Amino acid sequence: MDCNCSEYHCPVDTTLNMIGGKYKALILWHLIDNTLRFGELRKLIPQATPKMMTQQLRELEEDHLINRTVYPVVPPKVEYSLSELGNSIRPILEAMYYWGTDYLTQNGLKASCSMKFPL
Repeated sequence: MDCNCSEYHCPVDTTLNMIGGKYKALILWHLIDNTLRFGELRKLIPQATPKMMTQQLRELEEDHLINRTVYPVVPPKVEYSLSELGNSIRPILEAMYYWGTDYLTQNGLKASCSMKFPL
């Protein structure tokens, strides 16, 4: 077996690297069962600057978690949707939602963000 033992492959680190960006989890959440344009995502996540939103979308696309579809029209129309790989992360996002909701409740706080459940 050929092994490069200097490489570190931690499953949790891998998952966090893919979805742990500032707004990545929110973007993925809003794309569950939806196809959205950039402006629609911005309305759902208003705290994200256009630059940060663009960066997060590019990283999600590079990691094959979302599909970016460009339509050849003027003005350009671009839509984002979950890829098959991105859709497979849904149970993880749901578990994070439930865990975070329980944590907030136990600390006397109410969940208040653009993520709503059930979807």
